[in-house]
Amino acid sequence: MAEVLDMDALIDDENTRVIVCCGSGGVGKTTTAAALALRAAERGRQTVVLTIDPARRLAQALGLRELGNHPRQVSVEGFEPKGELWAMMLDMRRTFDDMVRVHAGPERAEQLLANPFYQTISTSFSGTQEYMAMEKLGQLAATGDWDLIIVDTPPSRSALDFLDAPTRLSTALDGRMIRLLTGPAKAGSWGLRKVVGAGFSMFAKAVSTIIGGQLLTDASAFMQAFDTMFGGFRERARKTAELLRSQGTAFVVVAAPEPDALREASYFVERLSEEAMPLAGLVANRTHPVLAELSAPKALAAADSLERAAKPAPLAVAVLRLHADRVALAERERRLLARFTKAHPGVPVVGVPALPSDVHDLDGLRDIGDRLAGG
Repeated sequence: MAEVLDMDALIDDENTRVIVCCGSGGVGKTTTAAALALRAAERGRQTVVLTIDPARRLAQALGLRELGNHPRQVSVEGFEPKGELWAMMLDMRRTFDDMVRVHAGPERAEQLLANPFYQTISTSFSGTQEYMAMEKLGQLAATGDWDLIIVDTPPSRSALDFLDAPTRLSTALDGRMIRLLTGPAKAGSWGLRKVVGAGFSMFAKAVSTIIGGQLLTDASAFMQAFDTMFGGFRERARKTAELLRSQGTAFVVVAAPEPDALREASYFVERLSEEAMPLAGLVANRTHPVLAELSAPKALAAADSLERAAKPAPLAVAVLRLHADRVALAERERRLLARFTKAHPGVPVVGVPALPSDVHDLDGLRDIGDRLAGG
């Protein structure tokens, strides 16, 4: 039997400064993060939730018309938490633009923002969204305005791209090929000739043919402007990585009780352990617990008996067969979760029963919060 994850103890602990909800896509990370943030605020924490989900349903559930790239306080009639609740949705491009404006200086910032190569990588470069989520987390932590930050990580099939992104993005931007391509602007044509030798003209012609001469020029100009802020780029990534490994951070892995989702959750748990990341536990989301102590065989036998009776009871038969299906589903989920806990015996688990309908308001989020707390 796995230890039960005490979610209230986690969010009530003043030493808990960051909670990161991670897991594969489609398992309810966004709703879980919002429900935890709401519960924390109502229990007295100054809380901000950072979501990556572009769907507007979360904003609507929080009583806001929309979420933007900067935190907005949730203030609706009848909502009077002991603490405060703020929410925001990551805008990847705006976060990148803001970072450039702050760290590059006015003149170089304008050069970067207008550069076509920058406009391409700021929206489509591999790892950009994950890195900008890290950047925004670092910004929120640096303000000191909130004592609890809850992060909904980007949906990703690859485990913990959120953690890998700073290294991957900075390595790519500092990679040999980009440095090679940008050599002419930074060191003059002779600098590049030294690297590629006598074949410079052939090399430059080939590169221009493959990626286009204008793109080569844009990339070169981009790296010139970017060089001045590159050190800060890596330094902030390093500080945020340290924050994620600190004792004040807790990772909550969210998974549905399905084979693929739990397999991905196992991968997350193992990776967190390898990276020495502080794991709080697993949320088994949308489970289907049995509502009555009646086995599936007995329910089916009773249904068959009623069907053969002189006065059939079709409604009772339908309910009994539905109950038998529910018992079979619950047993299947129990087996899957038992397999997970056997593989990871030290990971606390809390099951969150599925709701009959989608969450569309604060009451729905509050209901999920109660279930997260074992209520």
